Amino acid sequence: MSAPQGAAAAPASKASEINPRGSLLVALKGLWPYLWPADRADLRTRVVWGLLLLVLAKIATMSTPFFFKWATDAVAEGEGARISTDAIAWLVAGPLMLTLAYGGSRIVMASLTQWRDGLFAKVAIHAVRRLALETFQHMHALSLRFHLERKTGGLTRVLERSREGIETIVRMLVLHLGPTILEFAMVIGVLFWQFDWRYVAATIGMILAYTLFTFVMTEYRMGIRAAMNESDTDANAKAVDSLLNYETVKYFGAESWEAERYDRSMARYERATVTTHTSLAWLNAGQAAIFTLGLTAVMALCVMDIRAGRQSVGSFVMVNAMMIQLYQPLNFLGMIYREIKQSLIDIEAMFTILARSPEIRDRPGAPALEMKGGTVRFEDVRFSYDPEREILKGVSFEVPAGRTVAIVGPSGAGKSTISRLLYRFYDISAGRILVDGQDVREVSQASLRAAIGMVPQDTVLFNDTLGYNIRYGRAGASDEEVARAAELAQIDGFVRRTPKGYATEVGERGLKLSGGEKQRVAIARTILKDPPILILDEATSALDSHTEREIQDALERVSRGRTTLVIAHRLSTVVGADEIIVLQHGRIAERGTHGELMEREGLYHSMWERQREAERAIETLKAAGEVDDEAVPAGTADAVPA
Repeated sequence: MSAPQGAAAAPASKASEINPRGSLLVALKGLWPYLWPADRADLRTRVVWGLLLLVLAKIATMSTPFFFKWATDAVAEGEGARISTDAIAWLVAGPLMLTLAYGGSRIVMASLTQWRDGLFAKVAIHAVRRLALETFQHMHALSLRFHLERKTGGLTRVLERSREGIETIVRMLVLHLGPTILEFAMVIGVLFWQFDWRYVAATIGMILAYTLFTFVMTEYRMGIRAAMNESDTDANAKAVDSLLNYETVKYFGAESWEAERYDRSMARYERATVTTHTSLAWLNAGQAAIFTLGLTAVMALCVMDIRAGRQSVGSFVMVNAMMIQLYQPLNFLGMIYREIKQSLIDIEAMFTILARSPEIRDRPGAPALEMKGGTVRFEDVRFSYDPEREILKGVSFEVPAGRTVAIVGPSGAGKSTISRLLYRFYDISAGRILVDGQDVREVSQASLRAAIGMVPQDTVLFNDTLGYNIRYGRAGASDEEVARAAELAQIDGFVRRTPKGYATEVGERGLKLSGGEKQRVAIARTILKDPPILILDEATSALDSHTEREIQDALERVSRGRTTLVIAHRLSTVVGADEIIVLQHGRIAERGTHGELMEREGLYHSMWERQREAERAIETLKAAGEVDDEAVPAGTADAVPA
């Protein structure tokens, strides 16, 4: 497992230079560095051998109709008759031998082609892997704003379809387009050499008509394909969203509503897909008709030449075999154009993502953060997600090294925004955020985030084992260090009770664990990370009172000796903070210790009294046996009007 923290932001992707709306030459130019990688001599050797095998396979392909012609002429003229041209005068053989040679040439052609494809497979898949990796890295380099605006289901569908599209483009361009162009040139040359310009003109006319019809029909089908992809992505996003919210669907008995919502998207997909298949049938029928007309014209010319004594019966079967043989690469030409155009539509969303510059970038040559204690300072910080609505309006405070400062206030006051800005998920509009005197915009993001540990309100775990999720705090940690972190986070008892221990699967988003267990995992991996700065972002507000007290004890142990920023709704959890800052409407309304703020009888005092009143009401209900302590979330008493 690679280290989850400390990784540098993804570099600008070469793939972003490929224009999905450009020509095939533009796409090939963009893909070439991946097909001819400068750092992989073995792959470049495979490309060279693949090109050599391509030429040899096409030579074998062109020889097949000749053997067919010679065998036919030998049969027509009688056993042992002179075969034909001076070029084969040395061959004294009968029709049986020529027939065997015909079969052998087809075997050689197929063998060389498959050998070429096998050699090039590693090159193509390596290119797909590198492009997919660059896209994945680029997505992680994009800002939190980008990911909050996207649907996870739609984004994963874009990744899946784009990966398939890249593979199709690489395969079509290299394994089919090059061989097709070479075979066209060889067929035209052979027709001119063995026959005359009329055959060449008829064949070129057929190829041009076939190609034009294919391009026109494919362009028409692209709009249909785009609509099909859009409805497919929408249906997939709705399915993922609904399944992720399985419990909510059950709470409200909304299965029918979700099914109807999904079916509406699938109905649009059905209509677009039917139209796609119908138009494909028309395309195939038109292609077959154009090719048949060209084939018939060439064979009619040959019949007239045979009647005039200019060609033999063998020439008739040769031109027929050559034209039939031409149908496969000609059909590939239509398929190549169709598949590449469709694939470019499939990966258009990926290229749009690759072309999008990360909102938050390291400055060129940005140094690593130098930790000297961990003092955090906000100086007149202003910030807005939307220019029309400012969230923080000149906020200034300091968290001295090793001290604890709590941020409290009504919902929407900007508390959680402070933690996101410290992590530099966003850049501030004005002011400065300093860590040990260093502006967070001047240091590398990797070093900044490596110095900060976060225990969030809603801990989302990876669908893997307990051990994996704890070790996410520090990838190289030993089993003993993982166990020690689990012990300090008070989750070791739960681990011992599970049959698989640290190999226990936690399920999608950690749904197999309770809220308290998930929070303990988050604490354990933060302990393992061992950061000098700690952010506790409403880490206990969603837990029941009993669990909340246990988690709070663990958090207090973790925060000792660290610079700690606590963001909280529940005021009783921050009573011991060195300073409490009360935010209201994006400004600091009050600040001081718990005792000082209570003496002022201001906003903090009012919030405290409301929470105490709510807690007393809950205690009364519990004493009367009307509610269970486990059923009361710790944040129930935290509801404070803005």
